[in-house]
Amino acid sequence: MLTIHHLRVNDHKEPLGIGNEPIRFSWRLGSETRGAGTETTRLHVASSRELLLSGKGDIWEAESQERNLLQVDYNGPAFEGRRRYWWRVSVTDREGHRTESEIAFFDTGLFMDQWKAKWIWRPGKRQVNDFVYFRKEMNLRKPVALAKIFVSAHNVFQLYVNGTRLGGSVSPAPTHPGKHKYVMAYDATALLEKGRNALGVIAHYLGGTGQNYVDGLPGFCLQMEIDYTDGSSQTFKTDASWLVLADPPHRSGTDYQQNRRVSAIEDVDARKLPGDWNRAGGGSGEWLKAKLAAASVQRWSPMWQPIPEGAVEELIVPAVTQPAHIRDEERVQVFDAGRIISGWPLIKLQGIAGVTLRIRYSEDLDENGRVKHHVANETSASYYDQYTMRGDDTESWQPDLSYKAFRYLEVTGYPDDIIPGENLWAVSAHTDLAYEGQFACSSSLLNDMYEASIRTQKNNVLGQVVDCPHREQAQYLADSDLQAEALLFNFDARHILEKVNADFADSQYADGTFPFVFPSNNAHPDFNLQIPEWDLHYNTLLWKIYYIYGDERILEKYYGTAKRMADYYLGILDKELGLVPLDKGWHISDWPYPTVDHDSRVLTVENMKLYAAVQVLVDMASLTGREEDRAAYSSQLDRLKTNIVKHLYDRSHRRFRDALDSDRMHQGVSGLGLHLDLVPEEDKPALVEALADGPWECRTVLGLPLLRALFENGRPDAAYGIIDNGEYPGWGYMIRQGAKTMWEGWEDIESHSHAWNGYPARLMQEYMAGIQPAGPGFEQVRIKPYPAPELAFAEASVPTVRGAVQVRWERLENGLRLISDIPTTMTAEIMLRMPETGGITSIRESQGEVWKDGSFVSGVAGVLGGDKRGDLLVLRLESGRYEFTII
Repeated sequence: MLTIHHLRVNDHKEPLGIGNEPIRFSWRLGSETRGAGTETTRLHVASSRELLLSGKGDIWEAESQERNLLQVDYNGPAFEGRRRYWWRVSVTDREGHRTESEIAFFDTGLFMDQWKAKWIWRPGKRQVNDFVYFRKEMNLRKPVALAKIFVSAHNVFQLYVNGTRLGGSVSPAPTHPGKHKYVMAYDATALLEKGRNALGVIAHYLGGTGQNYVDGLPGFCLQMEIDYTDGSSQTFKTDASWLVLADPPHRSGTDYQQNRRVSAIEDVDARKLPGDWNRAGGGSGEWLKAKLAAASVQRWSPMWQPIPEGAVEELIVPAVTQPAHIRDEERVQVFDAGRIISGWPLIKLQGIAGVTLRIRYSEDLDENGRVKHHVANETSASYYDQYTMRGDDTESWQPDLSYKAFRYLEVTGYPDDIIPGENLWAVSAHTDLAYEGQFACSSSLLNDMYEASIRTQKNNVLGQVVDCPHREQAQYLADSDLQAEALLFNFDARHILEKVNADFADSQYADGTFPFVFPSNNAHPDFNLQIPEWDLHYNTLLWKIYYIYGDERILEKYYGTAKRMADYYLGILDKELGLVPLDKGWHISDWPYPTVDHDSRVLTVENMKLYAAVQVLVDMASLTGREEDRAAYSSQLDRLKTNIVKHLYDRSHRRFRDALDSDRMHQGVSGLGLHLDLVPEEDKPALVEALADGPWECRTVLGLPLLRALFENGRPDAAYGIIDNGEYPGWGYMIRQGAKTMWEGWEDIESHSHAWNGYPARLMQEYMAGIQPAGPGFEQVRIKPYPAPELAFAEASVPTVRGAVQVRWERLENGLRLISDIPTTMTAEIMLRMPETGGITSIRESQGEVWKDGSFVSGVAGVLGGDKRGDLLVLRLESGRYEFTII
């Protein structure tokens, strides 16, 4: 019997603010029967739950005879804004049994013509690092059936409804506000009551031309839509009647915490906070009338935020590093969270009126055991927040208007001992992506490496995919492309990764190139930088997202951006060489601390990455029906390959040179060429052996393609050896040094939480456990494990749009046991490498033998066939759970 689960609208579970956009309904199927599937599918959309319960879809009904259908694109009448709709799906399986899903809903947000709210701010001169407290009371005349709040600010806000905090952390996520300004949507029904109610908001504007946001202008906007139980409705919105606290607890104009002006010091004086400021009937203290924000702000285009908000994952009880002591006439208390986290501290202490606590952050300690005045490896005297107490019996505070990253906390100014777990916690927080992957094996080094990769990745999704959570918090294309490896195999990452492509589309220059990070203040001289090689990752990232999720709409959406970028580089090809020369910006073939030769007017890696970007355009044009483009880019691709080999490949050494006329031949440059299939066919075997047996020269950027090339070209032992190595250089070296998060590079001198170095997590799942996508959207999966001699077992789980693929292999005394779970509607190929001696004599599945004496044995349900392909034995499977014993 089939089950239907994981109902989604545009890949969101019961979203609260879907915009005026094409709608795709999707779901997953489950069954304990191997090869189960559907014959017909019906989908109903209704204006009420009751109509669906009676079997009616008054908005739209659709039926399809397509087998194993998992999605339907809506093709009914236009949805209205600010409405709740209900839907369900039913299927008929191959035996004629009908199954219905649960009923789900989705809400449309405010469409543009429904926005009535004005952007407001406080009166007076605008300043950087501004903190504003707003309040508004309203009278609700009747009982409330549904209350929706749509709210945004530039840069972030915290919302209170009748004194209760509503929403997540550090919202909204950064965008280019002139192109798209994110709006949050909340269901506030349960927090409201008939009669007087109050809304309170803390809004924070950065405005310091920092690296990880666009300045814009300050503004706060809110619209609350009330549907009463009698069918009537009412709207409340921001305007000049809202009140602003004249002297708020947060001090405006504080210093930035980092050299790159990422976040501001929160300097809070609790004595200034009226205790009833966000409750009905309160509002003591002096309040001023708000003013309308600038006219340019009023023209911003609100867009519902498609990514999750920040959320608290864990409250960590830190350890005391040493007893409290007096240093330089200060009482110093230092605490260790045990690993680097993103988030903030939480304190709960007995109040002492007028006492100011300062909490300072760092990755490490100085020679005196105090927190360094550093943000990662950069000096900063201002990486702290502080709080002046009111004197209450218990005072709680957490500086959570921005993310900090730290392992150590130093508290000064409080005269008594602070007890971890009673008075102080380290709050681990990040964008609330569902973590769904898994890997484990018999090697503690590899297990620790996987966990460090996942922790680091969580630290580096902070409203956008960032390079590090402290020093920059910036969204780079290459970093995001590398992080996509672990994200796509372990997290519900579609929307956060698509945000990268969307943000850079908003930032694209007229010539087709991009700023080096975005969102950012790239007009400012501090950030007016470009990295041509990073531009080229736009296309490869886009293709990765498509290939894992199988949604062709993303290719259509960003095709123009990808095309303009590639056209720029194709347009500056050297006429004699047919290769892209050095151009504006900063050129990087590998990073950090690369050893690739850059002393040339033509770099090999840049041209190889252009080749990869054009290959993506060929595939995109084919899938989106752009035949003329496909033919044109195919021709350019062939010429580019010819010219790369002609001018940059050394046939005598059978290696790629680092650059034109260079005599250096870096391992990673040739590894990239092998991975992209640029190596002459006759030279591949010799190059593979040379790369496998040579010294490990790669850094983070070129390490990934080299390892993939080794895994995929017959030398998994060499790739495994690089990952499993506990000596310098490499990932294992970090772990052996006690690292619980990944460093920026192999050296212990930069950021110690850099997620682009976390791709070994996916390599372990994909090659050691052996879970490999074999088509877009995981319609097919390849199970091709590498049972390294050093391992007794390995297991992994990878989330897909069809469900989780799970694999475990374990050694037996005379063979191997392989257990696999293939989700319903997915097919699989099990690929087993034949031993050099003896071969595989028998494969028995739990239901019977499937391979004996060199031939496939039919009769086991779900096992469709088997054959030999070179040195591989391949079994073809339908969906289901299988347990093989291989001898």
